[in-house]
Amino acid sequence: MTKIVGTLGPRSRSVEVISACLKAGMTVARFDVSWGDAEYHQGTLDNLKTAIKSSKKLCAVMLDTVGAELQVVNKSEKAITLKADDKVILTPDQGQEASSEVLPINFAGLAKAVKKGDTIFVGQYLFTGSETTSVWLEVDEVQGGDVVCVIKNSATLAGSLFTLHASQIQIDLPTLSEKDKQPYPIRYIKFAISSVSLLLQVISTWGVQNKIDFLSLSYTRHAEDVREAREYLSKLGDLSQTQIFAKIENVEGLTHFDEILQEADGIILSRGNLGIDLPPEKVFLFQKSAVYKCNMAGKPAVVTRVVDSMTDNLRPTRAEATDVANAVLDGCDAILLGAETLRGLYPVETISTVGKICAEAEKVFNQDQYFKRTVKFVGEPMSHLESIASSAVRAALKVKASVIICFTSSGRAARLIAKYRPTMPVLSVVIPRLKTNQLKWSFTGAFEARQSLIVRGLFPLLADPRHPAESTNATNESVLKVALDHGKASGVIKSHDRVVVCQKVGDASVVKIIELED
Repeated sequence: MTKIVGTLGPRSRSVEVISACLKAGMTVARFDVSWGDAEYHQGTLDNLKTAIKSSKKLCAVMLDTVGAELQVVNKSEKAITLKADDKVILTPDQGQEASSEVLPINFAGLAKAVKKGDTIFVGQYLFTGSETTSVWLEVDEVQGGDVVCVIKNSATLAGSLFTLHASQIQIDLPTLSEKDKQPYPIRYIKFAISSVSLLLQVISTWGVQNKIDFLSLSYTRHAEDVREAREYLSKLGDLSQTQIFAKIENVEGLTHFDEILQEADGIILSRGNLGIDLPPEKVFLFQKSAVYKCNMAGKPAVVTRVVDSMTDNLRPTRAEATDVANAVLDGCDAILLGAETLRGLYPVETISTVGKICAEAEKVFNQDQYFKRTVKFVGEPMSHLESIASSAVRAALKVKASVIICFTSSGRAARLIAKYRPTMPVLSVVIPRLKTNQLKWSFTGAFEARQSLIVRGLFPLLADPRHPAESTNATNESVLKVALDHGKASGVIKSHDRVVVCQKVGDASVVKIIELED
């Protein structure tokens, strides 16, 4: 029931591996554009489309933005060795060569933002937490635009991408840059690690071309960041339907969490950076609080950094396995895998293992307590849709239905049913709508179907567009038969099972219980 977001990259971009990832349980493919170029990611996405067809598994696409990320620029890509108690200078002069004495960075305002005694972390790909690949620096003094730091632990930085994180420091970088809004030809776009301004080009070219389902908005710090992104997407045709997931990565985003949640379509808890910006002992508390708020709002909560050790190992640690289970018990909708599938040695095994842990945790999830808590939180009077959704789940639990089938056009009704976390799967039958812009006719529905793939317990099915949602009884019956046949083929519906159906008949919303024959 809990969904898995897999990041595709060097170890997981072939058709064979992607097909295996889909069969193992990946429902959303994440593309991290902070590295690589457009051609590279396009090749990976083309392979994903081939894998979807061959495996017959639906998969959504998430574009992860660079955001207001501070980075060390290592053009030579030579390994840099830093020794404890030595000093290193962080400089905005990117013309200098990165070395053990000088680290060029992509932000000129760091010297104004920090003071003596502040903590700065530098590491590869959102910090592994390992002392040998991540370094902890303490600000010693500021010299003009340069920041002189004392190295607190010995480490070797390898590769071209080092993320720099100033703990609990407010960084004045835009989440979405205003410049370079004109799209470049896609062959010229490089997702350069030093340029936040390329974000808009990436969205307006690569994103539009591939009709991305989700935009992961890195370093979201204010509700205004989400509003600005949504306004920009609304001008890009098909992307007006793209959902925005706010990525909470620092204390500033945490401070404005409630307002951000109101604006965003979902939340990604980026625990890698949060674990550095927050004291480690506080991360669990934020996770529980944030997931609870997402659950009550009926918006997906995605948790990251759960099985780091599986980047290099076939099995997770006991603590990691417990961590995945606790995220499910907290109520999260999806687990996001980053380095584990991007450059990890065992991408397919990682997805499979995480899926098995999620399934075990779901067996002991206290649905009764969760249902009562959600109903109490929503209060009375309930909205029409909320009342129908909660009634459908209550009926399904009472009659021990094997599945809930929901007919929907926008997907909202199905997401509301999933909000109450029924113990059985929810088949979301998305009925396409026919629309025209005076020049051509087109069907909607594909976005709504794929966007269900990040919601816990939702399993989308795209219906025949000739069967509108509010049609005659006979037409509804034929669509229902398709849904039931799909459920039987998937193994979730058997003879003599009870099924709860939620649908619109005319102006009325109907919840009905049907019992299947042989």
